[in-house]
Amino acid sequence: MILKYNDFVDKLIGCWVGKNVGGVLGAPFECKRIVADVDFYIQDLSMGPPANDDLDLQIAWLAAVERYGRNVNASILGEYWLSYVIPNWVEYGTGKANLRAGIVPPMSGDVDNTYKNSNGCWIRSELWACLAPGHPEIATKYAFEDAIVDHAGEGMYAEIFTAAIQSAAFVEKNREKLVEIGLSYIPENSATTKAIREAVDCYHKHIDFLEARKRIHNIAPGTFGIQEYKLSEIPTENNIGMEVGTPGFDAPENVAFVVLGLLYGEGDFGKSLIYANNCGEDTDCTCATLGALLGILYGNSRLPEKWTKPLNDKIVTMCIDKTSHGIWVPDTATELAERILRDVPSFLGQDICDVFAPGGMEIQCLEGKQLFCSQTCDYLPRINGNGKSEELPIRDLCELSAYTVRYQFPAFSVMVDYGDSVFFKRGENRKIKVKVFNSNTMREQQWVKLKLYLPEGIETVGAASAELPLNNLYLACAEKEFEINTEAFTESRLEMIIDVSLMGRHSSGPVKVVLFAN
Repeated sequence: MILKYNDFVDKLIGCWVGKNVGGVLGAPFECKRIVADVDFYIQDLSMGPPANDDLDLQIAWLAAVERYGRNVNASILGEYWLSYVIPNWVEYGTGKANLRAGIVPPMSGDVDNTYKNSNGCWIRSELWACLAPGHPEIATKYAFEDAIVDHAGEGMYAEIFTAAIQSAAFVEKNREKLVEIGLSYIPENSATTKAIREAVDCYHKHIDFLEARKRIHNIAPGTFGIQEYKLSEIPTENNIGMEVGTPGFDAPENVAFVVLGLLYGEGDFGKSLIYANNCGEDTDCTCATLGALLGILYGNSRLPEKWTKPLNDKIVTMCIDKTSHGIWVPDTATELAERILRDVPSFLGQDICDVFAPGGMEIQCLEGKQLFCSQTCDYLPRINGNGKSEELPIRDLCELSAYTVRYQFPAFSVMVDYGDSVFFKRGENRKIKVKVFNSNTMREQQWVKLKLYLPEGIETVGAASAELPLNNLYLACAEKEFEINTEAFTESRLEMIIDVSLMGRHSSGPVKVVLFAN
């Protein structure tokens, strides 16, 4: 399917205008377990809209994309996160603290992170959808890299889901099909999937909105709406039968509230946002994400003036450090969309994006079944790898432990499995597993050499190096488990280097492993 230039630009601008509208509507009701029962903005907008952190975090990511293009990954995003993102609240602060300690993604999003399953990352999925319109398999790849900087588990699944449906919305109009496309990219047994399916089921059974809200909440009860209340002061109106929930477990129900608004709104922009807002909890996030999705579906030209005119296209930021002069902050949603538009051709590549098409840039998009997530089981393991991507489909990446760190080099990639922790106990042996995958684009069988370099006081149990065949068959890899003895090590921080090199080639890559005494 071909996405024409004018249609793309209209949808692109619509995404950010809709994001802004939803964020402004929901902002006054954030962190409240209430049914707001309002049908329009309640703020005084005569001086312009209030700041929207759901939107401005993505401006920091855009700055990274403008410099690194399609090579942007969690490590690069982490650097931008540390340099330009101001807030230190909950998962943002935990992710930053972990990164500063030398804990790399995805571990930075998991270690000591009570709010890893909360809402801080799925609210920033629009950038990846807009850079990869009609290509959810690309959008979700970068949404994954984004999420693991400061989230894991359900928080990560939520961003992958929203990136998938927003990317697909550039070419697919059926609301329920969009939901199914999004679900194909995340684990079927996840709480996020279960909460979303409950929203769909309530819609099909014509369940009353208030009852649907309660059912969705109780599938995966969160606590975002009660953060500001004493337990004895949680409002009871419309909340009878709603469980309290676990601190930080907020993404599943709030993303499901986005789906509830999408379905119960029956295609009406304002009605859809009002339903999402009336669910309570993280209302600025649910309404902003839904507003962005509807903006993509309808395009800016079809968004109701009632909702867009009071904001006058203006956006206001609150989370970006502007003092370091590393990020240019746009003043309007249109200006933000135009900046993203410039990066789409290089991000997608010439095989997908034709910048010289008559009438303006055209994007070759996926359609139908192609929009759903592929799986590694689509091919027979170790079959001829030529023509097949060496990258794991996003659903398979989701299944990896948060303590599996990935590194990409030109001729090979590496996975380092820390087990289930970044800690070690003195006197106990510690194991680290290393997997090396051939780059199928090189199309050559190789031999790989792994060599472990250790600090004083650490000894290996068994060999400190290995030479292994590295084939280019589908899913083939070279695998080595290193075991170390920490008996004589007296420091609190253990740093070691695994040097990975291809024999007979200049290709090599050092990988640092950091462990902490416990």
